[in-house]
Amino acid sequence: MAGNASSVGTNGHRNETASQSSSIETDLLIIGAGPAGASLACFLAQHGLKGIMLAATPSTADTPRAHITNMAALECLRDIGLEEECMKVAVKGDCMQHTRWCRSMAGEEYARIYSWGNDPARAGDYDAASPCKHVDIPQTVLEPILVQHATHNGFSCRFDTTFLSFERKSEGTIVSKVQDNLTKQIYEIRSKYLFGCDGGRSQIVRQLNIPLIKKPGQGLAINVLVKVDLSHVVENRMGNLHWVMRPDEEHAAFGWSAIVRMVKPWNEWMFILFPAPGAGVDFSPTPEEYHDCIKKMVGNATIPIEILSVSKWFINEIVAEYYSNGNIFCLGDAVHRHPPLNGLGSNTCIQDAYNLAWKIAYTMKSKAGSEILDSFSLERQPVGESVISRANQGLRDHVPVWEALGMMDPSLEARKQQFAELSEATPKGGARRQKLQTAIHGTSHEFHAVGVEMNQRYESKVVYLNDESPRPPLPEDPVLKHEITTYPGSRLPHAWLNTRLPGKQISTIDLAGHCAFSLYTGIGGEKWKIAAASTSKTLGIDIRAYSIGWKQDYEDVYFDWARRREISEDGCVLVRPDRFVAWRSQDMIKDPEQKLLCVLKTILSI
Repeated sequence: MAGNASSVGTNGHRNETASQSSSIETDLLIIGAGPAGASLACFLAQHGLKGIMLAATPSTADTPRAHITNMAALECLRDIGLEEECMKVAVKGDCMQHTRWCRSMAGEEYARIYSWGNDPARAGDYDAASPCKHVDIPQTVLEPILVQHATHNGFSCRFDTTFLSFERKSEGTIVSKVQDNLTKQIYEIRSKYLFGCDGGRSQIVRQLNIPLIKKPGQGLAINVLVKVDLSHVVENRMGNLHWVMRPDEEHAAFGWSAIVRMVKPWNEWMFILFPAPGAGVDFSPTPEEYHDCIKKMVGNATIPIEILSVSKWFINEIVAEYYSNGNIFCLGDAVHRHPPLNGLGSNTCIQDAYNLAWKIAYTMKSKAGSEILDSFSLERQPVGESVISRANQGLRDHVPVWEALGMMDPSLEARKQQFAELSEATPKGGARRQKLQTAIHGTSHEFHAVGVEMNQRYESKVVYLNDESPRPPLPEDPVLKHEITTYPGSRLPHAWLNTRLPGKQISTIDLAGHCAFSLYTGIGGEKWKIAAASTSKTLGIDIRAYSIGWKQDYEDVYFDWARRREISEDGCVLVRPDRFVAWRSQDMIKDPEQKLLCVLKTILSI
């Protein structure tokens, strides 16, 4: 073809142009620049990899959809040095102190519950789980941080670019057809790997024909983003989530109740409206009707409001049966779709990416066999399935609250009667008040679910279980309670450490990660450190070995590691680059070098 030319562009991508067509070559192509795609680019860049990230949207998120950032996700961002930047823009936990139920934002309050680790009775559980804390970072704020970090570290990002389709070539290359939304030019990108982070309408999932496990949805929700200064209102109503409902009043069918969510303290809020049960989904309120509805939910006619945007979404309970097909991987909302209850959405996206990135990097650098890539779906799909179930159950957990407040009866007179019972000094009144208390307590499975956030259990060939007895069961309430264990396939336990001459404390979590395997031992475990150095040299991988204990590399100053390690001082815990336990030895053994080499060869499929 006449006029062909080729050149190597920025970030190592090869550009080929012609009069009729053009193509670009890259190792890694990410479709989607939301929490899943942008964090994946960041984690891949941590390993020194370069690639391209595309997004059909003209920019990062324009509405603050996700917002709760939990400990598990922050640990991932902490590994690449972004926790501090996130904390600068985050709303801290004290602003998330409560979730409330009320008639209106400025009106009477029915009940409140401590949230996101702020319950004094649960503070120790959260402190024991992680060095990180829950914070509130709207998606509009988090995405630019991730995209900027990725683009500064080896990834090109192209917005206004729509992914159309892909084709697999016989040599394994993937050719993706994409369109520039501004020029309408269609061009091709050739890549070794393709990542579908393209959200709930994922074209990649559709083309792969990945089966979706669907359960009946829970209807429609309407997001109304509102500018309204409620700083004086929340002074004695501190919290970032407020359920508004008026059982003894008429209400618009589209605005039966709402979660009012803080976006920016305290002058920007998301009013998430829920239509009345059985009212359907076909609503087209006028701007005036939305304005009137929001005014009533604010509860003070003198406070001016400005509606910034309105969008609708459906409450889904959908998860993909599997997440990968050959050298194509799908993650984030493309494979798990659910309501925002429990604050698990973007957090799960980030952890999907963190799990996958090191496996891609080790495979591309010939540090591992490609078989380890099969573990991505095996490990993360069960997590996605549990997340969509928990988030939807979180919404169902509110039904008893609505029933206790008298919200569920379609008759206004019946609702008035039931709501009035809460004020009565009668057996019926006492029973309804007790029902309300029990129902509010039941929502703790949403607001203090440290277990569902941290209890992920991985089972795959990248977890070595040959030396283990059957895994102990999870705590009696695995949603509320976090299982701290070094059983392989579990999250590395957090424990604060220091040096003999005290300096800045450091978590066991901070010693792990950084693209490397890590090994933890104690007094009498010197041979494990020697074995780690030898195995590291033999396999060409980084293994960082630490001894923790009396006059060791790090001091177990609170003895938390001794209580949580579940091995003898001279045993060892081997941790993957994603800070999950790969294997452990209860004690020193006869030939630690041979054993460690065998374990790692098995894990890495080499």
